[in-house]
Amino acid sequence: MNGSVPPHAQKYMEIALAEAAEAALREEVPVGAVIVDTQSQEVLAAAGNRTEELRDATAHAEMLVLREAAKVYGGTRLVDCDLYVTLEPCAMCAAAISMARVRRLYFGASDPKSGGVENGPQFFSQPTCHHRPDVYGGIDELRARRMLQDFFEVRR
Repeated sequence: MNGSVPPHAQKYMEIALAEAAEAALREEVPVGAVIVDTQSQEVLAAAGNRTEELRDATAHAEMLVLREAAKVYGGTRLVDCDLYVTLEPCAMCAAAISMARVRRLYFGASDPKSGGVENGPQFFSQPTCHHRPDVYGGIDELRARRMLQDFFEVRR
């Protein structure tokens, strides 16, 4: 994981947090993601989880924005793109991030149970990983964690 976080990271994390809040309103686990073209600073895609709505276990916020960004960007390799997500990506999403050649990954809360970047399989540290984005964690971590805690507290 890298050190200091660029000032623009908060701006895009705000969008991801708004997407997470929208996901919670849809009764989805509140995770939001945004992918940005670093050359134009254009938001290519923003989404929250939709696994329940779409009845699709792969409809994580990260997967949705990677799919949409590839359409907008015009290819599967998002080499000049940065991804902002409110929760540490799982192993599936980490693999997709690597395959998409995302330049940098910024995330909010770490995920000791299902994370795949700092926790669990630590996908980017594996020798079989073809591309390792720069990783910055802990961006607005308290807000991201609180949103998840509030969501699950109501359901217990």
